[in-house]
Amino acid sequence: MTNAVYSIEHVGSLGFWKGRCVLVTGAAGFIGSWLTRALVELGANVIALVREISSMSLFKHWRLEERSTVVIGDVRDGDLLQRLISAYDVSVCFHLAAHSLVGAAARAPCVAFDVNVRGTWTLLEACRLVGKVSSVIVASSDKAYGEQPSLPYAEDMPLRPTFPYETSKACADLIAQCYATSYNMPVVILRCSNVYGGGDLNFSRIIPGTIKAALHGERPLIRSDGTPMRDYVYIEDVVGAYILAAMKACEGSLIGEAFNIGTGKPITVLELTLLILELCGRSDLEPAIEGLGKPRKEIQHQYVSVEKADRLLCWRPKHTLDEGLIKTIDWYRSFFGISKGSAEI
Repeated sequence: MTNAVYSIEHVGSLGFWKGRCVLVTGAAGFIGSWLTRALVELGANVIALVREISSMSLFKHWRLEERSTVVIGDVRDGDLLQRLISAYDVSVCFHLAAHSLVGAAARAPCVAFDVNVRGTWTLLEACRLVGKVSSVIVASSDKAYGEQPSLPYAEDMPLRPTFPYETSKACADLIAQCYATSYNMPVVILRCSNVYGGGDLNFSRIIPGTIKAALHGERPLIRSDGTPMRDYVYIEDVVGAYILAAMKACEGSLIGEAFNIGTGKPITVLELTLLILELCGRSDLEPAIEGLGKPRKEIQHQYVSVEKADRLLCWRPKHTLDEGLIKTIDWYRSFFGISKGSAEI
């Protein structure tokens, strides 16, 4: 893996982040680990709020506990958040802590609602009460849009969620907009499409799950009928978007704005699976399509417009899907100890 953890040319000078105190909630998660490493390498003093650190996580792999100030705690603990923001003189908050698996949220909706919704208002209220934070970036999701009459999703569309995960993210999104408007807080919301890259160990997700199967010579599982269409964006591009959004928010010109972060280039689940198999050199493996003939329990097509992010953040994805997948596959080859050109049979 290269030392450059973001591939975006407008990310700004090192001087902006040098010595700046930054709070990252959910710092030991997949996106949080990539973002924390980027901020550390930009010279920021990162306060990493985590519930736990898995021994298999990127956070541990990159030894980020030695390069940041780790605080074990819960994002729903308002007193803790106020103490951290005040004591460390936090300038920028990245709110990533969340119950992030769609399937898990469906099985335990109250947990998703509690973590994703209460956790968001607790952080925003702590920022409001302390009153010294220059920008707060809240992680929403393209899932918050729900079913829409037309695509791609644009930021001015109403949020129309149905299922537990998307409803929890839409509620958090609306609460963030409320705090921005009601209290003139420098809050910016990012609605990312499906984020992928090395280090995501939730193998129930389509990209890491398919790569794992392919590298081990197994048929990948498609839980739908293969026809749902999604937008997939590479992690390094997402990190660049977070950093740019925080810098712009500090200027005070984007209060309450939401931005889609994706590619605007959707692909079906089956097409994605076949592409991964091809890039892994395992086109001989036939996907097992589990959802054929079953009623759909998800939105059929989801993808975003990134015109607003391009126009106001000067952000656009730098990786094509093939480029991002190749980097991701290489990461998992190393992780599983499988040399290029071979797979376990």
